[in-house]
This record gives sequence, structure tokens and C-alpha cells, in this order.
Amino acid sequence: MSPDAPGSGAPEVSVVIPCRNEAGTIAAVVRDARAALDANGYAGEVLVVDNGSTDGSGEAAAAAGARVVRQPIRGYGAACLGGFEAARGDLLVLVDGDGTYDLSVLHRFVEPLRSGYEMVLGTRRNGEMLPGAMRRTHRHLLEPLQTHLLRSSFGLRVSDVRCGLRALTRDALARLRLGATGMEFASEMLVEAVRSGLEVVEVPVSFHPRPAGEPRRRLGDGWRVARQILLLSPTRLYLAPGLALLAMGLLLEGALLPGPIRVGELRLDFHFMFVGSALAILGLQLVLLGIYAKTYGMVHDRLVDRGIARFHLHYSLERGVSLGATVFGLGLAVNVWILSSWVSAGRGELFAVRPAVFALTLMVLGAEIVFAAFFLSLLRGSEFGRV
Repeated sequence: MSPDAPGSGAPEVSVVIPCRNEAGTIAAVVRDARAALDANGYAGEVLVVDNGSTDGSGEAAAAAGARVVRQPIRGYGAACLGGFEAARGDLLVLVDGDGTYDLSVLHRFVEPLRSGYEMVLGTRRNGEMLPGAMRRTHRHLLEPLQTHLLRSSFGLRVSDVRCGLRALTRDALARLRLGATGMEFASEMLVEAVRSGLEVVEVPVSFHPRPAGEPRRRLGDGWRVARQILLLSPTRLYLAPGLALLAMGLLLEGALLPGPIRVGELRLDFHFMFVGSALAILGLQLVLLGIYAKTYGMVHDRLVDRGIARFHLHYSLERGVSLGATVFGLGLAVNVWILSSWVSAGRGELFAVRPAVFALTLMVLGAEIVFAAFFLSLLRGSEFGRV
């Protein structure tokens, strides 16, 4: 009786293979997985997740000895999640069904899990990438950019965020909040691994050209991965650019408040104060969105962020309203000064664009802070015992 035959007991290792229209390769991948399990003496199963194939991939996988389950929801992530749910092993190995990975190194993924690691990631960058296995734009631009975003945003020291050969324990899987249905699932796994504090190790793998034709990576896949990383990193998406725009806008307005300035042959006048005002208002909007996003993650997803935690330890609705009212009041005071100066001058011709623009900016910023204080208190509820 084979290790994954019904009634033979739960296997230790489940090799999960998401598959959609891979009839030319899936049978060979299944046989390679089965051979690797047998060669290493692992009690295991080979599970193929048919993700809506129309070329007979599921039938080919079953004929090669795999257990086949159907996942009607389209997408790489949906197929992986369906496979994890159906798998019976405690050690889960994920591999693509297109024949691009050498499964003779299966032990590199199983043994670290047995020794205490909770996730094992394959790395093609520190392994072997054969000619033609990946398009140049993905190899030299898109995937290095995705890896950089993940490393700089979440601190996970990995060299390859998109490798399709990886493994994790079932206990680790239960701690991850996974839900992406597309190609961004691969990066979501890594982000969740960081947030859950998993013990992660990388091992080298060989990456081969697809036997069935050209690499399947598309520009849209790269964008979805980058989008997922940005959505999960409010600092990079909102706070950093927001603070930069806010500071730039206020500095530009402050520099032009006394009068025009020259930068080489360029003369900057009050017209640029409108630009500064727009930058400052947009910048504050982004900063507030970043605070909202981090607060939501802290309250609902229980994410640990020391910066936002310190902010909320000192924040209260009253302090937020007071800050906003103060900024608004400063702008209002400038407008009152303009009005009084105009009246005392005999109500004649008035040209006070510079202070008026600056005052308007302060009033808008102040009003935004006041209303944001109410929304932020509503968003965080009673998390800190006070609004």
C-alpha cells in the first residue's frame, strides 16, 4: 500500500502542486515528487490542485499517481489555499506544476522543518538559474525590485520573494492570515511570516526553463506583487511620501511668504504658494491615511507597530481637536489681521495674496486634523481605554 493511499494513515509530508493547464509537465512533476518522497523515505502524498484546467491536466496528474482536488476559484493563491486545506501532512511543500524546479532537493525543505524551522524558502538567486528560465525584465528589474520592497518594508532577509518552491509546517500555516487569491499570495506568505515571527531559512534551488514553452511571468503579475507589498506597508505607501509632501509644501510657502525669491534665472512668486498649499494639504491627507491604516491593523489584525503604539499612548480626542483648532486658529488670526489692515487702510485696493494663501492652508490643515481626530477615535474604539 502506498503511503498516501486511503486508510494508510496520515502522511508526514504533503507535496502540494497548484496546476492550471499544465498537461505537458504535470505528470512528470508528480512522478518526480513521488520519487523524491520514496528516495528520502518520507511517508507522504502528492496533491495536485486543478485550478480550472481545460487541457486534461487533472486527469494526467491522477494517472501519474497524484491525489487531485478541484479549486473552482481561479488564481495561484486560491489554488495554494485549496491545496493546504485538502492536504493531510504536517509538513507542507509547495511547488509549481510547470516542471521548472528540481524536486530531488526535497530533503532541503523537509529536514529544516523537522529540526525546528517553521518555513523554508527556496532561493534561485543564491542557487542556480538556467538560461531562458526567466525573462530579463523579471530577472534583472521586476523581481529584484519586489525583493527590495519586501526587505526594506518588513525586514525579512530573503533573496528571492517569488520562488515557487517553499515549505512550512501545518502549525505555522495556522498562524498565518492568508487570503490573497492571485500571484501576490507568494509575497503575502512572507509578510505574514514576519508578522507571526516564524523561524525562516532559505535553501538554494535550481530553476529551469519551462519545458512546455515560454516563462509565464507577466508584467501584471509583478505589479500585483508590488501592489500587495505596498498595501501591507502604510509607512512606505502613505506616511513617508505624506510627510515629505507636507514638509515641502510648508517650506515652499514659508520661503515665499516674505516675497519672491530667485533660484538661478528662475523667479518664484506667489503663484508657487498655491503649489505649496496643494502639496501641504495632500501631504497631510496621506499622513492621516497612514495613521488610519496602521491603527486599523493594530486594532483588527493585532499587528505590532511600535511607532503607532507610542502615538496612541499619547493620543486622545481632546488633544487631536486642540491641535487642529490651534492650527485653524492661527490661519484665522492671519485672515483677521489682513481684514483689519484693509479696514484701517481705508478699504482701498487689497493685495494680500501671500498671507491669504498661507492662512487658507493653515485653516484647511487645522480642519482636517479636527475631523481626523474624531474619525481616529471612532476607528480605534476602546482599544486604549479612552477615546
